[in-house]
Order: sequence, then structure tokens, then C-alpha cells
Amino acid sequence: MRLTARGTGTLVLGLVLAALGLWWRYPGVAGFGFALVLLVVAGVVSVRTTAPVEASRSVRPRTVQRLAGCTGRVELVNPGKRFPVVLDATDHVAGVATPVDVPMLAAGERAAVEYPIPTDRRGVLPVGPLTLHRRGFAGLAVARKVLGSVVDVRVVPRVLPVRGLPGGVRRGHVGADERVESGGTDLVGLREYVPGDDLRRLHWATTARTGTLMIREDADPALPHLAVVLDDGVAAYGDPVSFEDAVEVAASLVSAAVESGHPVRLLTSSGSVDVAVVDEPSAALAALADLEVTAVARPVALRDLDVVAVVCGADSDLPALLLEVGRAAFGVVLAVTEAAPVSAVGGVLVLRAPRADDLVAAWNAVVAR
Repeated sequence: MRLTARGTGTLVLGLVLAALGLWWRYPGVAGFGFALVLLVVAGVVSVRTTAPVEASRSVRPRTVQRLAGCTGRVELVNPGKRFPVVLDATDHVAGVATPVDVPMLAAGERAAVEYPIPTDRRGVLPVGPLTLHRRGFAGLAVARKVLGSVVDVRVVPRVLPVRGLPGGVRRGHVGADERVESGGTDLVGLREYVPGDDLRRLHWATTARTGTLMIREDADPALPHLAVVLDDGVAAYGDPVSFEDAVEVAASLVSAAVESGHPVRLLTSSGSVDVAVVDEPSAALAALADLEVTAVARPVALRDLDVVAVVCGADSDLPALLLEVGRAAFGVVLAVTEAAPVSAVGGVLVLRAPRADDLVAAWNAVVAR
């Protein structure tokens, strides 16, 4: 409990007037001073005698896409039987005090208040603790209660709707590229034979070694192995907004590939991120949530990859990127820069747009099948 600024001023004024009234023998002035002091005492007593408010705080969801809704909820109960309680609440979001509008609670009343948590910044967002201030009579005293601990809300990049990926392409045995719609030559696993399996798919070496009929499982070339490379060099982007757009394009491509059942690998040009994703994109999105631009400059090395999508900024080293992407069977460069006609350089498709939404729309129109 503490006095508010109003309470402190009232107390000081009351003591001064009471002292002067007694010194000058002015009963009216002294009486007025003592009345102000009694008001402050009444404010302190009103805070101390009011039943403590029971409160709980929750934040949902704990993982949210950037700019999506995230809500804090405070549930309050006034267990007293006589007096209402007036509260002020403040939550701390990323170290910034955020006021929460709490209604006056009558005796025995319950209330639930929801308030938005801003999600305009990607990364881990600490929320809390929530602080309740219970004001006493005339706002002269206030009791402070810290509620709950600090919880972390992870703000991941937005995932924009990507309609599809290009057809699967594999390197042929003699170095030529070939497109095949079914059946492949990339061994991805072995399993025991079950009745009905095609005996032509027996893996004879393992069968002879183990004495158990083993069937080879091959990758389907119609499902492209996608590599998404994000240029995270600080020199590649003129402003932070452009980098956010690039991160969202990369997140959208990774999510679309996983949802379609395609294996995908996420890399950054600095080497800080190298994540292989098969079943679900949460690991890749978490890595992108914490990603910041870096001054580390390393050449992007891509070798014998199927489909490669490089997301870069307006000031990225485009010739070097094109040279590396051209080594893949199918390559696309998506540059966050001023819009320009779709172009192809050395067999690599180049898409340019100033915003993430526009780049994804260009991908859907030109690349997706």
C-alpha cells in the first residue's frame, strides 16, 4: 500500500495548515488541516479494510502468426460483502506498460476482461506481469498487487496462401534432367515384404543379408524436394519491412510444401538456419521467428538440388545467386524489390514484387501448378 500523488499532496497540505493554524491560533485553519489529514487516514483505512480481490490472468494463443489475434484475459472476483472495489490494471508487453480497462466490482461480483496483445513484432514477446492497483477513498491511497508471472508469446511469420509447387524433377543417371510422374530411383527406406507387394521392388542385397524379404521404398519424383534459401544479410535490405516480407515469403513456401507432403529444407545465406522439415513446419517457423539480419557474408552453395527458391532483397548479390540457383534442376529467385515483369536468366525464373503478398501472388500465377 502507498499514498498516491494526490494523497501525498493532501497529507502535506493538511499537516502544514494544521501546524500554521496552531501556530497562529487560527482554529478554522487548524481544523481544515486536521480534516485533510483525516481524509488521508480514511483513504488508507479504506484500502486496508477492503477484501483483497482474487484474480487470474491467461494469454492465448501462446504461438501466433504476426498481426494475428492474441488476447489476454483477466478474471476478477470481489469476495467482500459490503464495499465495491475500484481497480486499475496494467500489463507489460515487451517491457511497455499497457493499460487494461477494468470495471468497478460490486461486493461479491465477478468480472472477466479481455484485452489485445500486439503482435506486430516477430519473435518472442514477453507478456507480464499484470499489476492491479486498488484505489481507496477519494483516490488518496492505492494498494498494488502483482499478478502472475511473465509468459512468452512466440510471434511467427505470417503464412500466405501458396497454391502449389512446380512438378518434380530429378537428376538423371547420366547427368541430364528428367521429369517423371510416377516411380523413382531415390531409395528412401526399406520395409518387410507383405503379400501383394511387387516382387520387382525387392531389395536383394538386404534380403540376402538378413534372410527376410525386404521391399525398397523410393521417393516419388512427382513430389519435388524443395529448398528454400533466405538471404539474411543486412546489406540486402533497405529497411526492416522488406526483410519481414522476405521472411514471410520463405515461411509461406515452407508451409505450403509441408502441407502438400513435399520434403523441404530451409536455409539462410549466413548459415544460421539449416532445418530439414518433413511432417510439420513448426520447427522452421520457430527458426524464422527468431531470425534477424546479420553482417555475416557467406557464399550460398547449392549442389544437386531439385527445386530451389531463393528469397532475397533489392540489394542482394543477384548475379551470384543466379549462378548458384542455376545448378538446381528448377530454380526461382523471389526478390523483395520494385515490381518488374517476370524474367528468366539462364534458366532461372526471377520474380520481383515490393511486398510479400505480391510475391506470393506472382508465384501462384507463374510457378504453381
